[in-house]
Amino acid sequence: MKKFMDDDFLLRTDTAKKLYHEHAEKMPIIDYHNHLSPQEIYEDKKFDNLAELWLGGDHYKWRAERTWGVPEEKITGSAAPYEKFKAWAEVVPNLIGNPLYHWTHLELKDYFDIDKHLNPDTADEIWEEVNEKLKLPENSVRGLLKKMNVEVLATTDDPADDLKWHKKIRDDETIDIKVIPTFRPDKAVAMEKDDFNEYIDKLGAVENVEIKTAQQLLDVLKKRLDLFQELGAVSSDNSLEYNIFAEAGPEEVEEIFAKRRRGEKLEPEEYAKYRGWLLTELGKEYSKRNMAMQLHIGAQRNNSERMFKKLGPDTGFDSMSDMDYSGEIAGLLNSMDKTDELPKTVLYCANPKDNEMLATMAVNFNDDTAKGKVQFGPAWWFMDHKPGMERQLDALASESLISTFIGMLTDSRSFLSFPRHEYFRRILSNKIGDWVENGEYPDDEKYLGKLVEDITHNNAAEYFGL
Repeated sequence: MKKFMDDDFLLRTDTAKKLYHEHAEKMPIIDYHNHLSPQEIYEDKKFDNLAELWLGGDHYKWRAERTWGVPEEKITGSAAPYEKFKAWAEVVPNLIGNPLYHWTHLELKDYFDIDKHLNPDTADEIWEEVNEKLKLPENSVRGLLKKMNVEVLATTDDPADDLKWHKKIRDDETIDIKVIPTFRPDKAVAMEKDDFNEYIDKLGAVENVEIKTAQQLLDVLKKRLDLFQELGAVSSDNSLEYNIFAEAGPEEVEEIFAKRRRGEKLEPEEYAKYRGWLLTELGKEYSKRNMAMQLHIGAQRNNSERMFKKLGPDTGFDSMSDMDYSGEIAGLLNSMDKTDELPKTVLYCANPKDNEMLATMAVNFNDDTAKGKVQFGPAWWFMDHKPGMERQLDALASESLISTFIGMLTDSRSFLSFPRHEYFRRILSNKIGDWVENGEYPDDEKYLGKLVEDITHNNAAEYFGL
């Protein structure tokens, strides 16, 4: 029996152990998609306790707690931090087979050198030990990032944001981690949302423009892109859930936009035409600027109306959708590619049924402008666990070139989430090790070592121009 989560955790073969320990483990982290706060990075926030650091905003944990029957008061409510932590400690031993069990113990070990298993019996001891360590300067936000060898961190930012914290980070010579914004125009794209008109007014006010037309909106977004690029942005990010794309000319889009600005109800096809037009025009702009476009596809959000009204979005009530969108995503990519204006693009799916479809779709639009110009992105959200990562790697390797893959991200709201990169690197090393030891690829450490280093760091650095 293997020891629980020892140094060779998830590494079944000698080849896997060598690839991880001598190559993957040492590579700096480029986290090109997350939801961390640039303000907390600039201020080098210090956390008062483990609950504040660990449980606030982590809807992965919240979903598990609700499934165990933890009262909402101890999840997102006003219960004391210690009570919230104790509730989580009660849930943890019941997480067998869930990546949260592995992440929990990797986080305790990597950040705080704690090897104990979290459960109700050890909770008090762990609580006190971590809280004492949080008082140390090296466990501030920047210290935690440094511990995990984070080289680049790309936050997710709204076009209307003034990016003042990113400006402060850029001008602070004491910050040796590259922290950059990512352009997320979802609120401008999602015309079907109730607050669309309110948001367009807000965006216009930032540039002192009254936005009356779709073209004016596009012009404002381009100006906001200037600011994002000035502060180091290398990519955009978009959530695509439904009504992804339909063909439409500029005049038709202007009519649709005018109707929505008047408060009229539109048909799904009209939303798709507007979304397709704006995403296409923005994509052409990213191409001019050598920026990448990330497309996160297929989350079904806010399924519980009751809890959405109580807690708002991003609180753990989302799931995989089961939509068929291959034609729409092909149409969207082709709308830019046909004029040779398709930017580097990363395609993510929330449902594993779409793995092979997106892996093959990506290859349709590759060319000699970049290795793996269109990426089948890493296992995302509901799939960033061991079987999900393995399925993603299998689909990518089978249908494309895993050697061009840009590796993992956290997609996280927690500064303790970076062991997810370690988790991925162990799974990657094990997957390649299995192929080698099964005689499916030669035992060529020189090439295999470089392959693993490329996937875990170098490819992303080259792809995003970092």
